[in-house]
Amino acid sequence: MELLDRYLMSVKPTHAGARFPNRAHHALRLSCRTPETLLPMPITRGFTGRADRRQARTTRADRLPPGQFDTGDDWPTLTAEATPAVDRDSWSLRVDGLVAEPASWTWSELRALPGSAYSGDIHCVTTWSKFDMTFTGVSVDSLLAAAPPLPQAGFVMAHSTSGYTTNIPLDDLTGGKAWVVWEADGKPLTTEHGGPLRLLVPHLYFWKSAKWVSRLEVMETDRPGFWEQAGYHDRGDPWLEQRYQGDA
Repeated sequence: MELLDRYLMSVKPTHAGARFPNRAHHALRLSCRTPETLLPMPITRGFTGRADRRQARTTRADRLPPGQFDTGDDWPTLTAEATPAVDRDSWSLRVDGLVAEPASWTWSELRALPGSAYSGDIHCVTTWSKFDMTFTGVSVDSLLAAAPPLPQAGFVMAHSTSGYTTNIPLDDLTGGKAWVVWEADGKPLTTEHGGPLRLLVPHLYFWKSAKWVSRLEVMETDRPGFWEQAGYHDRGDPWLEQRYQGDA
């Protein structure tokens, strides 16, 4: 925690309108840098969670959650740790924990699975939102079909090769709501944006979409990941402004 405290205290805000309710939010306001294939496969254009309400959001203003701003053509980057060098030849993705049988995939095996894509918006807890992005990869539903969660399973911890973790309710990863993706807007994910593979959970704040994902650990009870231990919300719904522990 001493290293985390030093990190949280060292970061300076980069957006003139930034609000820092606590040190953890201060840390997340890192640099906003420059931005970064579609396949013949099903594309999910958003999805219907609290469905009817979201379907009614048609204008850009309607699609902006409370407290967010439109980042336009930029895709800001944030990394809480050193960017890892990932060798695809030795990389693998594993689903384990409270499952009927663990499953794992090499890079080539993962790319051979039936593809899926998401087209829609993403929202970061640091208050930026980016509209009309398309991500290509494999649905988490397909991964869990190979490693079915046991009946008592309720949560998942996403692990990155860097050591980063984030906890997510199982219901937020199933039913066509989450993917592991290797392309964004028709181009391979760059390393700074989580390439070669990142988790994508677009209906939650973007820290839940773990970069460099290498493991999905299915759990019975919830436990906090990296930012959640620093005071961030366990779920992170942008439409409810679930930024911090104790928010609705």
